[in-house]
Amino acid sequence: MNVSFGSMLRTILVVSSLAVSSFSLAQQGTAQSPTPQKVESVNIMDVGRSPNATSQAAIEAGKNQPGNNAPIWRTVNSETVNYTSLPGAENGVLIQKTGQEWRLIRNGVITVYGAWLLTFVFCAITAVFILKGSIKLHEPMSGRKIQRFTLLERITHWTMAFTFVALALTGILILWGKYFLLPLMGPELYGPFLLACKNIHNFVGPAFTVSIFVFFILFVRRNLPEKGDWEWVKGLGGLLTGKHIPANYFNPGEKMLFWVLLVILGSIVSASGWVLNMIVPFIQIEYWRGTMQIANIVHNVGSILMVAMALGHMYIGSIGMQGSLDGMRTGYCDETWAKEHHQRWYNKLGKG
Repeated sequence: MNVSFGSMLRTILVVSSLAVSSFSLAQQGTAQSPTPQKVESVNIMDVGRSPNATSQAAIEAGKNQPGNNAPIWRTVNSETVNYTSLPGAENGVLIQKTGQEWRLIRNGVITVYGAWLLTFVFCAITAVFILKGSIKLHEPMSGRKIQRFTLLERITHWTMAFTFVALALTGILILWGKYFLLPLMGPELYGPFLLACKNIHNFVGPAFTVSIFVFFILFVRRNLPEKGDWEWVKGLGGLLTGKHIPANYFNPGEKMLFWVLLVILGSIVSASGWVLNMIVPFIQIEYWRGTMQIANIVHNVGSILMVAMALGHMYIGSIGMQGSLDGMRTGYCDETWAKEHHQRWYNKLGKG
Protein backbone atom coordinates (compact mmCIF):
# COMPACT_ATOMS: atom_id res chain seq x y z
CA MET A 1 0.00 0.00 0.00
CA ASN A 2 2.83 2.38 0.93
CA VAL A 3 4.59 1.50 -2.30
CA SER A 4 1.56 2.21 -4.32
CA PHE A 5 1.00 5.56 -2.64
CA GLY A 6 4.64 6.62 -3.17
CA SER A 7 4.57 5.67 -6.80
CA MET A 8 1.38 7.60 -7.32
CA LEU A 9 2.85 10.66 -5.60
CA ARG A 10 5.95 10.64 -7.82
CA THR A 11 3.77 10.37 -10.93
CA ILE A 12 1.70 13.37 -9.89
CA LEU A 13 4.84 15.46 -9.27
CA VAL A 14 6.33 14.56 -12.69
CA VAL A 15 3.11 15.41 -14.53
CA SER A 16 2.82 18.70 -12.65
CA SER A 17 6.40 19.64 -13.53
CA LEU A 18 5.83 18.86 -17.20
CA ALA A 19 2.65 20.93 -17.25
CA VAL A 20 4.37 23.94 -15.67
CA SER A 21 7.27 23.66 -18.13
CA SER A 22 4.95 23.44 -21.11
CA PHE A 23 2.95 26.49 -19.95
CA SER A 24 6.15 28.50 -19.47
CA LEU A 25 7.45 27.60 -22.94
CA ALA A 26 4.12 28.48 -24.47
CA GLN A 27 4.21 31.92 -22.90
CA GLN A 28 7.78 32.54 -24.12
CA GLY A 29 6.85 31.54 -27.67
CA THR A 30 3.87 33.88 -27.62
CA ALA A 31 6.03 36.79 -26.45
CA GLN A 32 8.70 36.20 -29.13
CA SER A 33 6.36 35.80 -32.17
CA PRO A 34 6.47 38.94 -34.51
CA THR A 35 3.44 41.15 -35.08
CA PRO A 36 1.98 40.55 -38.58
CA GLN A 37 2.76 43.50 -41.01
CA LYS A 38 0.10 45.25 -43.05
CA VAL A 39 0.27 44.23 -46.72
CA GLU A 40 -0.46 46.99 -49.28
CA SER A 41 -1.14 46.38 -52.97
CA VAL A 42 1.04 48.22 -55.57
CA ASN A 43 0.21 48.90 -59.22
CA ILE A 44 3.03 47.27 -61.14
CA MET A 45 2.70 49.89 -63.96
CA ASP A 46 3.68 52.62 -61.48
CA VAL A 47 6.95 51.05 -60.39
CA GLY A 48 9.86 53.33 -61.26
CA ARG A 49 7.61 55.94 -62.97
CA SER A 50 7.52 58.77 -60.51
CA PRO A 51 7.41 62.30 -61.99
CA ASN A 52 11.01 62.85 -60.90
CA ALA A 53 12.28 59.50 -62.14
CA THR A 54 16.03 59.41 -62.73
CA SER A 55 18.28 57.01 -64.55
CA GLN A 56 18.63 55.03 -61.32
CA ALA A 57 14.84 54.83 -61.08
CA ALA A 58 14.75 53.51 -64.62
CA ILE A 59 17.31 50.86 -63.66
CA GLU A 60 15.21 49.88 -60.66
CA ALA A 61 12.15 49.74 -62.89
CA GLY A 62 14.02 47.40 -65.17
CA LYS A 63 14.77 45.15 -62.24
CA ASN A 64 11.20 45.18 -61.01
CA GLN A 65 9.73 44.83 -64.52
CA PRO A 66 12.12 42.77 -66.63
CA GLY A 67 9.73 42.78 -69.61
CA ASN A 68 9.02 46.54 -69.61
CA ASN A 69 11.32 48.36 -72.08
CA ALA A 70 9.53 51.72 -71.90
CA PRO A 71 12.50 53.42 -70.10
CA ILE A 72 14.79 52.34 -72.93
CA TRP A 73 12.54 53.88 -75.60
CA ARG A 74 12.18 57.07 -73.58
CA THR A 75 15.96 57.40 -73.70
CA VAL A 76 16.05 56.59 -77.42
CA ASN A 77 13.40 59.24 -78.14
CA SER A 78 15.05 61.91 -75.97
CA GLU A 79 17.55 63.06 -78.67
CA THR A 80 20.35 62.39 -76.19
CA VAL A 81 23.68 61.78 -77.92
CA ASN A 82 24.80 58.27 -77.03
CA TYR A 83 27.91 56.30 -77.92
CA THR A 84 28.35 54.83 -81.37
CA SER A 85 31.37 53.34 -83.09
CA LEU A 86 30.26 54.78 -86.44
CA PRO A 87 31.84 58.17 -87.22
CA GLY A 88 29.64 61.01 -88.40
CA ALA A 89 27.51 63.90 -87.18
CA GLU A 90 24.59 62.88 -84.99
CA ASN A 91 25.14 59.16 -85.43
CA GLY A 92 24.72 58.85 -81.69
CA VAL A 93 21.13 60.13 -81.93
CA LEU A 94 18.88 57.28 -82.96
CA ILE A 95 15.56 59.17 -83.20
CA GLN A 96 15.25 62.91 -83.93
CA LYS A 97 11.88 64.14 -82.68
CA THR A 98 12.02 67.39 -84.68
CA GLY A 99 12.13 65.29 -87.84
CA GLN A 100 8.43 64.66 -87.39
CA GLU A 101 7.79 68.42 -87.33
CA TRP A 102 9.76 68.82 -90.57
CA ARG A 103 7.78 65.99 -92.15
CA LEU A 104 4.48 67.60 -91.22
CA ILE A 105 5.56 70.94 -92.72
CA ARG A 106 6.92 69.40 -95.93
CA ASN A 107 4.13 66.91 -96.56
CA GLY A 108 1.40 69.15 -95.19
CA VAL A 109 1.84 72.91 -95.54
CA ILE A 110 4.32 73.04 -98.43
CA THR A 111 2.93 70.16 -100.47
CA VAL A 112 -0.72 71.17 -100.14
CA TYR A 113 -0.57 74.96 -100.38
CA GLY A 114 2.29 74.90 -102.88
CA ALA A 115 0.26 72.72 -105.22
CA TRP A 116 -2.75 75.03 -104.90
CA LEU A 117 -0.60 78.09 -105.63
CA LEU A 118 0.90 76.65 -108.81
CA THR A 119 -2.50 75.38 -109.92
CA PHE A 120 -4.04 78.82 -109.39
CA VAL A 121 -1.27 80.58 -111.35
CA PHE A 122 -1.50 78.10 -114.22
CA CYS A 123 -5.30 78.42 -114.38
CA ALA A 124 -5.10 82.23 -114.24
CA ILE A 125 -2.61 82.35 -117.13
CA THR A 126 -4.76 79.94 -119.14
CA ALA A 127 -7.87 82.05 -118.49
CA VAL A 128 -6.09 85.25 -119.58
CA PHE A 129 -4.91 83.63 -122.79
CA ILE A 130 -8.37 82.22 -123.58
CA LEU A 131 -10.17 85.50 -122.83
CA LYS A 132 -7.70 88.03 -124.22
CA GLY A 133 -5.27 86.07 -126.35
CA SER A 134 -1.84 87.33 -127.28
CA ILE A 135 -1.16 91.07 -126.89
CA LYS A 136 -0.86 92.40 -130.43
CA LEU A 137 1.06 95.42 -131.69
CA HIS A 138 -1.02 98.43 -132.67
CA GLU A 139 1.00 98.89 -135.85
CA PRO A 140 2.32 96.28 -138.30
CA MET A 141 5.92 95.09 -138.10
CA SER A 142 8.27 97.42 -139.97
CA GLY A 143 10.85 94.79 -140.90
CA ARG A 144 13.66 96.99 -139.59
CA LYS A 145 15.64 95.33 -136.81
CA ILE A 146 17.34 96.74 -133.71
CA GLN A 147 19.86 94.76 -131.69
CA ARG A 148 18.32 93.95 -128.32
CA PHE A 149 20.74 91.42 -126.77
CA THR A 150 24.31 90.30 -127.43
CA LEU A 151 25.32 86.69 -128.03
CA LEU A 152 26.78 86.37 -124.52
CA GLU A 153 23.59 87.73 -122.96
CA ARG A 154 21.44 85.28 -124.92
CA ILE A 155 23.67 82.29 -124.09
CA THR A 156 23.53 83.21 -120.42
CA HIS A 157 19.75 83.64 -120.51
CA TRP A 158 19.08 80.33 -122.23
CA THR A 159 21.51 78.49 -119.98
CA MET A 160 19.63 79.85 -117.01
CA ALA A 161 16.27 79.08 -118.64
CA PHE A 162 17.03 75.44 -119.54
CA THR A 163 18.64 74.66 -116.18
CA PHE A 164 15.68 76.27 -114.42
CA VAL A 165 13.19 74.16 -116.39
CA ALA A 166 15.18 71.00 -115.61
CA LEU A 167 15.28 71.88 -111.91
CA ALA A 168 11.60 72.81 -111.84
CA LEU A 169 10.44 69.58 -113.49
CA THR A 170 12.63 67.30 -111.39
CA GLY A 171 11.76 69.26 -108.25
CA ILE A 172 8.04 68.85 -108.94
CA LEU A 173 8.54 65.11 -109.41
CA ILE A 174 10.54 64.86 -106.18
CA LEU A 175 7.94 66.79 -104.17
CA TRP A 176 4.69 65.59 -105.74
CA GLY A 177 5.61 62.60 -107.92
CA LYS A 178 4.50 59.99 -105.40
CA TYR A 179 0.93 61.28 -105.63
CA PHE A 180 0.42 60.87 -109.39
CA LEU A 181 3.38 58.92 -110.82
CA LEU A 182 3.86 56.21 -108.21
CA PRO A 183 0.39 54.70 -108.77
CA LEU A 184 1.01 54.67 -112.55
CA MET A 185 4.60 53.40 -112.61
CA GLY A 186 4.67 51.19 -109.55
CA PRO A 187 7.46 51.16 -106.96
CA GLU A 188 9.80 49.03 -109.12
CA LEU A 189 10.03 51.72 -111.84
CA TYR A 190 9.28 54.80 -109.78
CA GLY A 191 12.21 54.28 -107.38
CA PRO A 192 14.98 54.28 -110.04
CA PHE A 193 13.19 57.04 -111.97
CA LEU A 194 13.05 59.30 -108.91
CA LEU A 195 16.71 58.57 -108.15
CA ALA A 196 17.60 59.72 -111.67
CA CYS A 197 15.55 62.90 -111.14
CA LYS A 198 17.36 63.55 -107.87
CA ASN A 199 20.79 63.16 -109.50
CA ILE A 200 19.81 65.46 -112.38
CA HIS A 201 18.54 68.01 -109.86
CA ASN A 202 21.74 67.86 -107.82
CA PHE A 203 24.12 68.17 -110.77
CA VAL A 204 22.19 70.86 -112.69
CA GLY A 205 21.77 73.07 -109.62
CA PRO A 206 25.33 74.50 -109.54
CA ALA A 207 25.12 75.38 -113.26
CA PHE A 208 21.92 77.31 -112.57
CA THR A 209 23.64 79.23 -109.77
CA VAL A 210 26.55 80.19 -112.03
CA SER A 211 24.19 81.37 -114.78
CA ILE A 212 22.30 83.53 -112.26
CA PHE A 213 25.57 85.17 -111.18
CA VAL A 214 26.67 85.88 -114.76
CA PHE A 215 23.20 87.16 -115.72
CA PHE A 216 23.25 89.52 -112.72
CA ILE A 217 26.61 90.98 -113.79
CA LEU A 218 25.42 91.50 -117.35
CA PHE A 219 22.04 93.11 -116.59
CA VAL A 220 22.21 94.75 -113.17
CA ARG A 221 22.96 98.22 -114.53
CA ARG A 222 19.94 98.18 -116.85
CA ASN A 223 17.66 97.14 -113.99
CA LEU A 224 18.41 100.10 -111.73
CA PRO A 225 15.67 102.76 -111.23
CA GLU A 226 15.50 105.36 -114.01
CA LYS A 227 13.56 108.43 -114.94
CA GLY A 228 10.06 107.55 -116.09
CA ASP A 229 9.78 104.34 -114.04
CA TRP A 230 7.47 105.90 -111.45
CA GLU A 231 5.01 107.07 -114.11
CA TRP A 232 4.88 103.53 -115.48
CA VAL A 233 4.28 102.13 -111.98
CA LYS A 234 1.46 104.61 -111.20
CA GLY A 235 -0.39 103.60 -114.36
CA LEU A 236 0.63 99.91 -114.20
CA GLY A 237 2.02 100.18 -117.69
CA GLY A 238 -1.21 101.64 -119.06
CA LEU A 239 -3.55 99.02 -117.59
CA LEU A 240 -5.27 101.59 -115.35
CA THR A 241 -5.35 104.56 -117.72
CA GLY A 242 -5.54 102.75 -121.05
CA LYS A 243 -2.89 105.11 -122.40
CA HIS A 244 0.55 104.19 -123.64
CA ILE A 245 3.29 104.87 -121.04
CA PRO A 246 6.86 104.98 -122.40
CA ALA A 247 9.34 102.56 -120.77
CA ASN A 248 13.12 102.29 -120.65
CA TYR A 249 15.25 99.31 -121.74
CA PHE A 250 13.40 97.29 -119.09
CA ASN A 251 10.06 98.44 -117.70
CA PRO A 252 9.52 98.45 -113.90
CA GLY A 253 7.64 95.15 -114.10
CA GLU A 254 10.67 93.48 -115.66
CA LYS A 255 12.96 95.16 -113.15
CA MET A 256 10.83 93.87 -110.27
CA LEU A 257 11.08 90.40 -111.80
CA PHE A 258 14.86 90.79 -112.01
CA TRP A 259 15.29 91.74 -108.35
CA VAL A 260 12.65 89.49 -106.78
CA LEU A 261 12.75 86.42 -109.00
CA LEU A 262 16.38 86.37 -110.01
CA VAL A 263 18.31 88.08 -107.22
CA ILE A 264 16.30 87.39 -104.04
CA LEU A 265 14.58 84.06 -104.76
CA GLY A 266 17.41 82.86 -106.98
CA SER A 267 19.95 83.49 -104.23
CA ILE A 268 17.77 81.83 -101.57
CA VAL A 269 17.07 78.75 -103.67
CA SER A 270 20.71 78.45 -104.78
CA ALA A 271 22.16 78.88 -101.29
CA SER A 272 19.76 76.37 -99.72
CA GLY A 273 20.39 73.96 -102.59
CA TRP A 274 24.14 74.11 -102.02
CA VAL A 275 23.55 73.33 -98.36
CA LEU A 276 21.40 70.33 -99.28
CA ASN A 277 24.14 69.16 -101.67
CA MET A 278 26.70 69.78 -98.90
CA ILE A 279 28.99 71.71 -101.26
CA VAL A 280 29.00 75.18 -99.67
CA PRO A 281 32.45 76.70 -100.36
CA PHE A 282 34.54 79.00 -98.16
CA ILE A 283 32.25 78.54 -95.12
CA GLN A 284 32.50 75.81 -92.51
CA ILE A 285 29.01 74.37 -92.04
CA GLU A 286 27.98 71.49 -89.82
CA TYR A 287 25.43 69.58 -91.86
CA TRP A 288 23.28 68.48 -88.94
CA ARG A 289 19.82 67.01 -89.47
CA GLY A 290 18.18 70.19 -88.23
CA THR A 291 20.29 72.28 -90.62
CA MET A 292 19.30 70.13 -93.57
CA GLN A 293 15.62 70.19 -92.61
CA ILE A 294 15.56 73.99 -92.39
CA ALA A 295 17.41 74.23 -95.72
CA ASN A 296 14.89 71.85 -97.27
CA ILE A 297 11.93 73.93 -96.09
CA VAL A 298 13.53 77.18 -97.33
CA HIS A 299 14.46 75.53 -100.64
CA ASN A 300 10.95 74.21 -101.23
CA VAL A 301 9.17 77.46 -100.38
CA GLY A 302 11.58 79.58 -102.45
CA SER A 303 11.38 77.20 -105.41
CA ILE A 304 7.58 77.16 -105.45
CA LEU A 305 7.43 80.97 -105.40
CA MET A 306 10.08 81.09 -108.10
CA VAL A 307 8.16 78.70 -110.36
CA ALA A 308 4.94 80.67 -109.82
CA MET A 309 6.59 83.94 -110.91
CA ALA A 310 8.50 82.31 -113.75
CA LEU A 311 5.28 80.96 -115.26
CA GLY A 312 4.07 84.52 -115.77
CA HIS A 313 7.41 85.57 -117.26
CA MET A 314 7.49 82.62 -119.64
CA TYR A 315 3.93 83.33 -120.79
CA ILE A 316 4.54 87.04 -121.51
CA GLY A 317 7.90 86.28 -123.11
CA SER A 318 6.52 83.71 -125.51
CA ILE A 319 2.87 83.41 -126.63
CA GLY A 320 1.51 86.18 -124.42
CA MET A 321 2.92 89.10 -126.40
CA GLN A 322 3.60 89.48 -130.09
CA GLY A 323 7.31 89.85 -130.92
CA SER A 324 8.55 89.48 -127.33
CA LEU A 325 10.52 86.28 -128.02
CA ASP A 326 12.41 87.64 -131.02
CA GLY A 327 14.94 89.64 -129.01
CA MET A 328 16.13 86.70 -126.91
CA ARG A 329 15.83 84.22 -129.79
CA THR A 330 17.72 86.14 -132.50
CA GLY A 331 19.20 89.05 -130.57
CA TYR A 332 17.14 91.59 -132.58
CA CYS A 333 13.67 93.08 -132.26
CA ASP A 334 11.49 94.97 -134.70
CA GLU A 335 11.46 98.78 -134.55
CA THR A 336 7.69 98.79 -134.12
CA TRP A 337 7.94 96.49 -131.09
CA ALA A 338 10.74 98.58 -129.56
CA LYS A 339 8.83 101.82 -130.06
CA GLU A 340 5.62 100.45 -128.59
CA HIS A 341 6.99 98.63 -125.55
CA HIS A 342 10.27 100.47 -124.75
CA GLN A 343 9.91 103.92 -126.28
CA ARG A 344 12.38 105.67 -123.96
CA TRP A 345 15.09 103.17 -124.94
CA TYR A 346 14.05 103.51 -128.59
CA ASN A 347 14.39 107.28 -128.41
CA LYS A 348 17.84 107.03 -126.77
CA LEU A 349 19.01 105.07 -129.79
CA GLY A 350 18.16 108.10 -131.94
CA LYS A 351 15.31 106.31 -133.64
CA GLY A 352 12.50 108.41 -132.24
